Amino acid sequence: MHTNTNFELDADRWQAAPTFAEWLPTAQKNADLWQAVYKLAQVPDEFVARAARAGGPWHLLVLSEDWCGDAVNSVPVVQRLVERVPTLDLRIMGRDANPDVMDAHLTGKSKSIPVVILLDAGFQELGWWGPRPAELQAWVLGPGHALPTDDRYREIRRWYARDHGRSVLDEVVSMVERGAAGA
Repeated sequence: MHTNTNFELDADRWQAAPTFAEWLPTAQKNADLWQAVYKLAQVPDEFVARAARAGGPWHLLVLSEDWCGDAVNSVPVVQRLVERVPTLDLRIMGRDANPDVMDAHLTGKSKSIPVVILLDAGFQELGWWGPRPAELQAWVLGPGHALPTDDRYREIRRWYARDHGRSVLDEVVSMVERGAAGA
């Protein structure tokens, strides 16, 4: 989880951002994959219980674009969590349409997505996660970096398929737990 204190969001901007259900039909790139990952995504009860214990309400603001392979493997899983935990809600903002939000959540100097931003009931940021699970990110920046692009992306897809969203869920729920503990 990253922390950031330079980002502000108000309720109007939150409300203007689409929910996942509103956003999904607008996906043009990878539309079939977005639908398939969402359809197959499952959230084990342990993550639901952990997120529910964190209280809330908590807002999850996602920066994404439909072309992003990491987003298509992560965002539908987070949405499925939100569907099972009444104290969570989620909205999606386009990375390119919201440069102020993206610039406050860079991975180094990179505009990597997805980014999941944890906001409290008053829309104050408590932390953020992204662009991919820590284990996968370490591999991409380490041994995976030496592979040709097509091979690297093939291995990334395999990693996500083997993980079934568990790492994303663990890291996002851990962020919510830390946010709740510090609130």
